[in-house]
Amino acid sequence: MRILLHCIYYPPEVGGLESHVSGLATGLVRRGLEVRVVTSRSLPGLPWEEEIEGVRVKRTWLPSRSAMGWAAHALTSLPVTRSWGQWADLIHAQSFASVLPAGWVARMAGRPWIASFHTSHFLARARSQIWSPILGHLVRSPDHALAASAEIAKVATRIAKGRYVEAVTNGVDTDRFRRREWQNPERGTSRTILVPRRLFRKNGVEFLVRALPEIRSEIPGVRVLVIGDGPERPRLEALAAKLGVDDSIQFLGFRPHGEMPALLSSGDIAVFPSLMEATSIAALEAMSCGLPVVASSVGGLPEIVDSEVGALVPPRDPAALARAVVQLFSDECFREKGCRARERVVARWSNERLVDRHLEIYHDLIQGRAVKEPSAAGGS
Repeated sequence: MRILLHCIYYPPEVGGLESHVSGLATGLVRRGLEVRVVTSRSLPGLPWEEEIEGVRVKRTWLPSRSAMGWAAHALTSLPVTRSWGQWADLIHAQSFASVLPAGWVARMAGRPWIASFHTSHFLARARSQIWSPILGHLVRSPDHALAASAEIAKVATRIAKGRYVEAVTNGVDTDRFRRREWQNPERGTSRTILVPRRLFRKNGVEFLVRALPEIRSEIPGVRVLVIGDGPERPRLEALAAKLGVDDSIQFLGFRPHGEMPALLSSGDIAVFPSLMEATSIAALEAMSCGLPVVASSVGGLPEIVDSEVGALVPPRDPAALARAVVQLFSDECFREKGCRARERVVARWSNERLVDRHLEIYHDLIQGRAVKEPSAAGGS
């Protein structure tokens, strides 16, 4: 079976969408499929064409990270998408910016095709009177539509006027993301909070910084490691200094995805103070490494986090966030919650299960059959 994936970003870019698509692509290759990816040359110096873990990747021009840039990439990707579309048995668009080129090529080549809708960008634009009908058309177009969370599926169904959209939660490479022995003689009995978040307002890291004075008053010696970069970093560093907690928080900046299992293993809990979120792959990766999670009750986070594996708190509420962190550290069973978190990810959200469900969908469409619903096909 030959599968063509079209996605605006792909590793070495770091993010939930990139992790999802690369995990799916490499998982399909391990099952014996041929996989090719059309994506953008989003970082300077990236090769225009290469092979990554058995996946053949071609990149085309991306002038900017904006709606206009995505549209330009969709247009300039058409020649290679058309060429590789003739080769493929099925075409899979992995973002709403990929739907038009993938759909046009699929119709021209007479190939079945599906589309997956990810990220909070979809949710934000779905509220717009301008974007909502456009996105509704994109959701109705493919032979089958997937969403990265139940919330995205619900919104997509609403704007597409009842079109069935299947929620398939993102997957994690649970062999790679597992607890590792962490050697640090300076650690002692201190508590470490990890915040694996890119520093954009929607990720809410500000509210963890604002919660830190109260957390530190209850847990002396606590430290926070923020893993990720973005335009909010200078403001967050200034806020930490203003609140007098800059000696307890360290901004590590961007780290390659390959370093994340070891970094996650260095912490005690992970915090995701998001203001909006799809199903967070970063949260699933933290859970897979045995970390309890404190997260905002937004988007897809309540689908993966509850009191059995951590805590949910209202967004934009530093006091509630501080209480949840302190209570979690005070819980004698908080490490057991981390163990349950990993068990839950392995049972429900491993990449193996993600690949299984995609293979069921691909086989149905290539054979010209209606896609069986997950309950009838084995689920994901």
